[in-house]
Amino acid sequence: MMTNSYEDLVKQTFEFPQEGFEVKGGYLTFNDVDIKALIDKYGTPFKLTYLPKIGSQINKAKQLFADAFKRHKYDGNYYHCYCTKSSHFSFIVEETLKHNVHLETSFAYDIDIIRSLYKRKKVTKGIHVICNGYKNKTYIRNISRLIKDGFKNVVPILDNTNELEMYSSVANTNAPLKIGMRVATEEEPNFDFYTSRLGIQKKQVLEFYLDKIKGDDRFELKMLHFFMNKGIKDAIHYWSELNKVVNLYCQLKKICPELEALNIGGGFPIKHSLGFNYDYKYMVNEIVKNIKSTCKRHKVAVPDIYTEFGSFTVGESGAVIYGVLGEKMQNDSESWYMIDSSFITTLPDVWGISEKFLMLPVNKWSNDYQEVHLGGLTCDSQDFYTSEEHVNAVFLPKQDKDKGAEPLYIGFFHTGAYQDQLAGYGGIKHCLVPSPKHVVVEKDANGKLKDWLYAKEQTPQSMLKILGYK
Repeated sequence: MMTNSYEDLVKQTFEFPQEGFEVKGGYLTFNDVDIKALIDKYGTPFKLTYLPKIGSQINKAKQLFADAFKRHKYDGNYYHCYCTKSSHFSFIVEETLKHNVHLETSFAYDIDIIRSLYKRKKVTKGIHVICNGYKNKTYIRNISRLIKDGFKNVVPILDNTNELEMYSSVANTNAPLKIGMRVATEEEPNFDFYTSRLGIQKKQVLEFYLDKIKGDDRFELKMLHFFMNKGIKDAIHYWSELNKVVNLYCQLKKICPELEALNIGGGFPIKHSLGFNYDYKYMVNEIVKNIKSTCKRHKVAVPDIYTEFGSFTVGESGAVIYGVLGEKMQNDSESWYMIDSSFITTLPDVWGISEKFLMLPVNKWSNDYQEVHLGGLTCDSQDFYTSEEHVNAVFLPKQDKDKGAEPLYIGFFHTGAYQDQLAGYGGIKHCLVPSPKHVVVEKDANGKLKDWLYAKEQTPQSMLKILGYK
């Protein structure tokens, strides 16, 4: 029999409970974290980071590639790199490093982070550091100094043909500088542009190697790098671009025996809906199989495979919890739930690129449900959330009419990548809406969950100081 409770709606639409999500005693839990207890302790809004999820994602990727290597008898190594731009927080980066990962950088200040990690004995000088991006003088200088200081596995990835000579101060014939080249990929026909702004055109790569690198004892080409803006997905366009780059690797390998690595970048998707379905095992198997078969056809050794998983590594560790302040009926059919924060300041991908996150209520699962729009606190017209990934609407439990009733609390989950970086953590926010408090949950030595407050809610005094009023 069909009923109108929110819990029945979810169970009739999806398989539920799911990994990481379960209702216990009428309240939603996230990876067994009691969200209601955190609400009672800290109040809303707050950001939540569940550190153990990071390690499980890293180990999942490593196991996928290990299984694929074994299945296809792939004679190469796999290196899992974490791209720091996904989240620069020390407790995030240090958590990734506990699981034997390497790092990918994108700007000069990332190098300062690596130095800090080294001082704190979180990394050694043997860590692989993949330096991506279009580089300014400061970035080049910092990379060069890192190499001079004995970090032996730093690999600058050339983003253009003029970059090579910028490393002349650290390049010498006694210890050639390891370098990589990023290949500019062709984007899908419906993308805003045809060719990625990053990297060197495919047709230039071989010529550039022969003219500028081959025969120069100061440099060794070690890595070929490519990345698709749309991510790793089972689509003709992705397989076509991968095939082009692997063929290019094979052509280079024949004339450049020191070339040993293929970096396929990042782009594994994460769950943004209870209806999410992505066959990671199939994709990894196909990638490994295609690389091996192409190398076999060209009669060259297979490359070591590097990945730079950012969102996949840390995205599913994050959540943002809001309280609903009140309900507004703006016409006969549209109901607005007004949250106690702002989507623009806490989840910029929602309005910037129309990203959809996994959204669920924390409480009131036994209440009837209704279609609603979610509104933020700012006066900006873009500060709203009106549709889910699986349906062009948002359904949430109805509010209780009693004055003393518990407010409705809602959570946006798997928000752990990029949102703080894009929003400008601790800076001036739109309409001066403060950065919410940030709660971190981890496991102690006995496996028991413990939570701690990383940052309090941003104060008006801190904003006034930045703006020059204090």
